[in-house]
Amino acid sequence: MPQSFRVAAIPSKVADLVRSTMRSPGYGHPAHAEVATGYGPCRHCLRDFQVGKDRRILFTYDPFHGIESLPLPGPIFIHEGSCERFGDDAGFPEDLRSHRLTLVAYGAGRQLLVEEQVENGEVEPLIARLLQQKEVKYLHVRDTEAGCYDFRIERS
Repeated sequence: MPQSFRVAAIPSKVADLVRSTMRSPGYGHPAHAEVATGYGPCRHCLRDFQVGKDRRILFTYDPFHGIESLPLPGPIFIHEGSCERFGDDAGFPEDLRSHRLTLVAYGAGRQLLVEEQVENGEVEPLIARLLQQKEVKYLHVRDTEAGCYDFRIERS
C-alpha cells in the first residue's frame, strides 16, 4: 500500500553548511558540538543518538524557513559527522516510535490547528486522520518532553 505521507528531515545542504561553518543558517549563531547527553534524534538522518558515544551539533533552526513568512526558530541537533538524510518516502522513522511525540497540525499562514500526543508509537492512524482535514497543510513532529522540532510531515 503506498504511503499517504512524506517525511521531510532537514535538507542535506543545511546539515552540510552547519558542519562546515559551525554556525546556524540564517542566524549566524555559533553552533556547539558535544558528546550526546540525550537521544535526540539527529534531524537529518532521524536516528537516535547513542548517549555518551555519538557526537552531535546543537544549532538554531527555523522549521518554517521557505514555507511560511514568519519564523519560529529553536534548537535542534545533527550528527557531527556526515550521515545520510532520511528518505522522504521511507515511512515513519523507526527510532522515533519509542519517543513521546506531539504532532502539530498547521494550516495556511502557520496557523496552529491542533496538537495531539502519541506515546505508543502508533502514529500512522493519527497522521492519516490529521492529513484528512483539508485545512491542514502539514504537520510538525516534536518531542513531547523537550518540545523540540524533529521533522515535518506532508501529504504524498
